[in-house]
Amino acid sequence: MSQEKVFTDANFQTEVLQSAQPVLVDFWAEWCGPCRMLGPVVEKIAAANAGKITVGKMNVDENPGTPSKYGIQGIPTIIFFKGGQPVQQLVGYQSQDKIQKMIDEILR
Repeated sequence: MSQEKVFTDANFQTEVLQSAQPVLVDFWAEWCGPCRMLGPVVEKIAAANAGKITVGKMNVDENPGTPSKYGIQGIPTIIFFKGGQPVQQLVGYQSQDKIQKMIDEILR
């Protein structure tokens, strides 16, 4: 069972910005090849960090407002939010190790 949440323009404020724990948001689209490659990596990250961070995805085609607000120009883009603020950003396909290292830094 997937540990990931689905974020939308409508629930972003409550699910991400008001979250008590850090949140990883994977901005993606169906037609994006690298996004589809990153999907299983994000699922593994969600499972490995359950209870420590919230992990979710936002489809940029279905939810254009939030990506625009955060200046997302290329996908996949991962943004880590802590205390309602973006604290780290990764653009393009990333390895599980690289994402996990970033999470470990944020959780320190």
